[in-house]
Amino acid sequence: MSNHQPVRLAIFASGSGSNFEAIVHAFQTEQCHAEVALLVCDRPDAFVLKRAETLGIPSVAIRPKSFDSKEGYEQEVLNELKAASIDLIILAGYMRIVGKTLLKAYPNKLMNIHPSLLPNYPGRQGIQDAFEDGATETGVTVHIVDEGIDTGPILAQETVAIEPDDTIESLERKIHAVEHELFPKVIHTYIKKLQKEHA
Repeated sequence: MSNHQPVRLAIFASGSGSNFEAIVHAFQTEQCHAEVALLVCDRPDAFVLKRAETLGIPSVAIRPKSFDSKEGYEQEVLNELKAASIDLIILAGYMRIVGKTLLKAYPNKLMNIHPSLLPNYPGRQGIQDAFEDGATETGVTVHIVDEGIDTGPILAQETVAIEPDDTIESLERKIHAVEHELFPKVIHTYIKKLQKEHA
């Protein structure tokens, strides 16, 4: 990663891709020395692939079931990342646990967003778990990915109140609105930090 070349981001997503789109828009409008260079998707039918096409972002859909092992799948993903000269990986609604192959290739270069105030409510049902628990607040956490599930170093958190009249749907909308604002900002800040370290 040099200061002359833009930092090249790969976004990993499994679903509709609203965070993916928010990040792409943020980096198209902000004066940041970075670009979203690749979308990696593990579900060939996911709507995020259509978003990528509309936004003109190169994408690759790789089905994990096509491989004998997680290592085989991640090695194929890694080949695509290397071919696209990716510097930093952003997980935005990617519903798989990242394994050693990718963690070893991108130490401290994998970032995730999680819909709770970690360490509370880790795992894939973060919003629902907080809601069903009767919590009065939850939020959004951006963190570096390590070998655990939602356990890596926390970069930023923002609280979201759970009001008495909230439904799970209204809470999800509030969480997503915060995610779309917070995630691009934290990525931006982290890229500046990496660039300083490499200056």
